[in-house]
Amino acid sequence: MDITTGTRASDAERAEIADLLGRHLTDGRLDLTEYNERLTRVYTTPIREDLPLVLGDLPKLSKTSAAKLTKASAAQRNPAARLPIWQRIEGGAWLAVSLLNLAIWAVISLAAGEFVYPWPIWVIGPWGAVLVFRIVMGWESTAWRHARPR
Repeated sequence: MDITTGTRASDAERAEIADLLGRHLTDGRLDLTEYNERLTRVYTTPIREDLPLVLGDLPKLSKTSAAKLTKASAAQRNPAARLPIWQRIEGGAWLAVSLLNLAIWAVISLAAGEFVYPWPIWVIGPWGAVLVFRIVMGWESTAWRHARPR
């Protein structure tokens, strides 16, 4: 029977170290193989004092990298933030043009005293369908993620 001295590590402490390793992996300081080896050591080490040893040769993370992590987690919470900027701009343009067309149609209908043919659907519908299709298929989003400088 193996009896160890020292305080046992909690799952929360292991998760914190694993998160730090993930940030170092994202920053390019670790390759995937080394990350997996260190992560295995984190989850198999029973003693709290042994946990920081897997981070021994890695630099301390600065507040700017913590800010990047906060920004990334905000993007995960907000689905619109995951879209590339140009798709958000296109969506905003579509919304503005759609509202403008609906306003013009409403003014014409009020001036005529009855509902006229709802022609804005021919502007709103196809354009919106193309935007939704491009976002759902993710073609441009995927190319954008791979083209970004690291």
